[in-house]
Amino acid sequence: MTLRLDTSGPVATLTIDRPAKRNAMSYEMWSALPGLMATVAAAPEVRVLVVRGGEHFSAGADISEFSTLRAGASGAARYSEAVHNGERAIATLGKPTIAAVNGFCVGGGCEIALACDLRIASSGARFGITPAKLGIVYNFTSTKQLVDVVGPAWAKQILFSGELIDAATALRIGLVNEVHDDLDARVKELSEVIASRAQVSVRGAKEIVNRVTAGQVEEDAAVQALYDAAVHSAEYAEGVAAFLEKRTPRF
Repeated sequence: MTLRLDTSGPVATLTIDRPAKRNAMSYEMWSALPGLMATVAAAPEVRVLVVRGGEHFSAGADISEFSTLRAGASGAARYSEAVHNGERAIATLGKPTIAAVNGFCVGGGCEIALACDLRIASSGARFGITPAKLGIVYNFTSTKQLVDVVGPAWAKQILFSGELIDAATALRIGLVNEVHDDLDARVKELSEVIASRAQVSVRGAKEIVNRVTAGQVEEDAAVQALYDAAVHSAEYAEGVAAFLEKRTPRF
């Protein structure tokens, strides 16, 4: 296995650890993502998930498997399903996720980063989505993720050209939230800040934002239930008490 899941306090870290292949994602790795996300979801102490690589975030899918595991139409469909299921497992995790992006973040690697809620990049990061170099049509759900983040014009340029863009461009078009020279320090700081907030608020916000991007335009019973759960939570009671007592809340 070349994916590693570690936990430190309220922050779990999923590390793509295949440096000899620039962290290219194999079929086995894609297939492991749903189980790993289930582990994070089931851990009550985990409040935030950070997804990271090393020198490189991920150079994408392992192209060496395309002539074997992805050979033929049926093999391609099975491989694409594993990629899709892995990406969806990250995107639908109920806890906040941060992609810490260094080096190459290309193809399937960019798909993973886009499945995360936030993307923090080093100044040397490079991004691209390259199905046009392989004769592949990019998955609908992942295309929507890209369009939601950068808009249709930049989504088309990224997908039509297959070119890599630098961190400054990624920041300008909204592909990343922030760019930092000290990536590790900023990701640690941000993940700990999010972990310190009321989780009923953080998870409720994630759910509502996801509903908005899915096309929902009005409150419904499910959204009302989020409000109701919050005001009846211990975190709400602690937040109000801390405000009145002029102290930092302990969530």
